[in-house]
Amino acid sequence: MKILFFANTDWYLYNFRLPLARFLHEQGCDVLFVSPPGEYGERLRAAGFRWESLPMERRSLNPLRELAVLHRLRRIYTRERPYLVHHFTIKCVVYGSLVARWLSIPRVNAVTGLGHVFTSQSLKARALRPPVCGLLRLALGGCATRLILQNPDDRTAFQQQRLTIPEHIRLIRGSGVDIVRFRPTERAKTGEPLRLLLASRLLWEKGIGEYVEAARRLKAHGMNVECWLAGSPDPGNPASIDVARLVDWRDEGVVRVLGQVDDMAALLPQVDVMVLPSYGEGVPRSLLEAAACGLPLIATDVPGCREVVRNGLNGILIPPRNPEALTEAMSRLAEDDGLRRRFGEASRRLAVEEFAQETVFAQTLAVYRELARVRARVRGQASRLTS
Repeated sequence: MKILFFANTDWYLYNFRLPLARFLHEQGCDVLFVSPPGEYGERLRAAGFRWESLPMERRSLNPLRELAVLHRLRRIYTRERPYLVHHFTIKCVVYGSLVARWLSIPRVNAVTGLGHVFTSQSLKARALRPPVCGLLRLALGGCATRLILQNPDDRTAFQQQRLTIPEHIRLIRGSGVDIVRFRPTERAKTGEPLRLLLASRLLWEKGIGEYVEAARRLKAHGMNVECWLAGSPDPGNPASIDVARLVDWRDEGVVRVLGQVDDMAALLPQVDVMVLPSYGEGVPRSLLEAAACGLPLIATDVPGCREVVRNGLNGILIPPRNPEALTEAMSRLAEDDGLRRRFGEASRRLAVEEFAQETVFAQTLAVYRELARVRARVRGQASRLTS
């Protein structure tokens, strides 16, 4: 069984879907990665998989350029003839599904929320919503398709927009976490400041502005804490934070800017609390990895975050866009060793019981097998009609 993964960055495929590809390979599947060019493509190849570059600009609205992308994608799908395709992110879902539907290839579409077009109130975003909805309905239609969503709020949103039928939606909470690689370790503090970390793509929608403001307030109150920020800007996203702003924050000394961190398993043992004041998520990987490492969590009470953070059990949920509430939560955990310990122990239990990657892999494989039965049934009906 050949399975093709198509995403809008090779970084995403390497960091979020490589473990699934390895699992599928162990099941006897041949996995091909397709994405726009980037430095992680060669890492996918070094991991033993095929990767093909597909030039595509995530923010482009040029009709000729987008038709060229569809043409190149059709050539790849026609040449490879995968048993099924698995698409990630809205643009890849739309383009990949249009081509796969034309070629009668079963398709799995994984989406973490409706994206910037639906969350932004800008004039451009509002103007794009009707055509994007129309394309999504076309892409998600048909019988040989399934839509994987990561939380119940996203399922409700897709159903309210009537983008697909409820029977085709499958709920799989995140991409899973390796509970062996990410595990609790005891950090010897010996008088060092308490360390809080926000790790994500550097987008305003991740609540980074609120995090910096909370860090500024904690510093003004003389608290013995360090606020770390890990990640890199995402120029393909209109909500990306520019490098000049990061330099200002670094020079101000309010946060320690780490840049892109490829080995989170090595960074998390140096941290005491994980923070994610996002405006909305699928199921955030940073919170899952921190939970598996036995860290207490602070996040906003929004879709995705509340899947991982159970308020008062393993962390604190706060309102979004609220630096005052964030400051209070960070201060509370900084001052209470016992609370951090209890939250951390509960985080580890939750990660092991509900979010281990083996669970997610099994659920994903079940969706593939479901589509395989649909494919066999449709081909059987077609054979009877032509006989």
